[in-house]
Amino acid sequence: MTVSRSQLLATLNAELQPERFRDYGPNGLQVEGRAEIGTLVSGVTASRALIDAAIAAGADAILVHHGLFWRGQDGTVTGWMKQRLQRLLAHDINLFAYHLPLDAHPTLGNNAQLGARLGLQATGRFGEQELGFIGRPADGVPLQDAAALARRLESVLNRPVTQVGQAQAAIETIAWCSGGAQGYFEAAIAAGAQAFITGEISEPQAHLARECGVLFYAGGHHATERYGAPALGAHVAAQLGIAHRFIDIDNPA
Repeated sequence: MTVSRSQLLATLNAELQPERFRDYGPNGLQVEGRAEIGTLVSGVTASRALIDAAIAAGADAILVHHGLFWRGQDGTVTGWMKQRLQRLLAHDINLFAYHLPLDAHPTLGNNAQLGARLGLQATGRFGEQELGFIGRPADGVPLQDAAALARRLESVLNRPVTQVGQAQAAIETIAWCSGGAQGYFEAAIAAGAQAFITGEISEPQAHLARECGVLFYAGGHHATERYGAPALGAHVAAQLGIAHRFIDIDNPA
């Protein structure tokens, strides 16, 4: 079974409502391919490796969190940009990308999916455009120390995490925002978090964690954002009756 490109785009836009967000690049259809879509491949980033894997998988469309076009680019089609676009156009593959709308979706988004895997129940939002989630352990049992939360993160993400700070008490209130959301740390502190989870850490956050007594965990940008695209892809594929496959291109960052 196939669906039209316009039908897939309308379904994705209806689910994610990209018009609600001020973003760093265009959300939706970034590269136009064939008009009919039977196989959708999802991934985190529109890298050359993902595009090549999608070609090998017979994809008609690729759905990613990190697309090709971002504010501040010089607009030239050279080097790596030429190589990625050349492959998409030569194989007539559509590229759909959703950045902040995919972070924020209440059930299919990166933050919702990360929280579910960590056993966290969201009770509120915080930060710019309310992208950050805050909540508590879904089983109602506080984590006894900083190491316990680090172990849970490492088990779910399957990689080491960076932890800064020490728990002052059992950890009941946890904030999280996937990817490069280290700038949300102060908003998480203001929201009452005892611990904050994101993908990356920059120099200022280490000092804030120590001085404010709030734990900071960095689990990797890619690792914390590899759940939204496959969840969304599987959801829309089932809704439209097309095939879907998630391809994870490993990234240590």
